[in-house]
Amino acid sequence: MTPLLLPAIATALLVTLGYSALCATSPFGNCRKCAGLGFALKTDRHGNPKRGKTCRRCKGAGKRIRIGRHLFNAAHRTWRNGTR
Repeated sequence: MTPLLLPAIATALLVTLGYSALCATSPFGNCRKCAGLGFALKTDRHGNPKRGKTCRRCKGAGKRIRIGRHLFNAAHRTWRNGTR
């Protein structure tokens, strides 16, 4: 093994374990489109912010499921259905 490969593998493993822990403790993150507000921000004629339309991506919840948690749920569902 080359000397540069070992730190790269360790870093990749650390990032993967950290993301797995994040998905386990907090499976939902803020919606990327509305930044977790659940609606778009608009401004009135005076430049003051006001509530806009409900976000279509998160349907007003302001949350989305993380990719890692979605993959875990799909794998767990497949395993559960296969062992019935």
